[in-house]
Amino acid sequence: QVQLVESGGGLVQTGGSLRLSCAASGRTFSRCAMGWFRQAPGKEREFVAVISWSGRRTDYVDSVKGRFTISRDNAKNTVYLQMHSLKPEDTAVYYCAARTVLSPNGLTYEYDYWGQGTQVTVSS
Repeated sequence: QVQLVESGGGLVQTGGSLRLSCAASGRTFSRCAMGWFRQAPGKEREFVAVISWSGRRTDYVDSVKGRFTISRDNAKNTVYLQMHSLKPEDTAVYYCAARTVLSPNGLTYEYDYWGQGTQVTVSS
């Protein structure tokens, strides 16, 4: 079992930055690939970024490449999403997710554990 709690959301102006954190509890965090997803009002949940449990591999949705960076600190059981150059279309509830994977460099786009979400609002 992995429990996930997101924080760091808020209201920011266009062009601003935010860093989201996701604190995990559970002994398997260091063997979990971690992902960030988001869901805007009236839209389906969308993949944003993923990081392997080694931290050496990442992937992003095209719309955030060059603006967002996913990272993790396994000693702190925490994954981060640094967001720069925010746009109004980034407004959404952001969720982190976890799934145990065998390979230290493995990525996944399907997850077993989810946090409760944190709201990010970008004003124009």
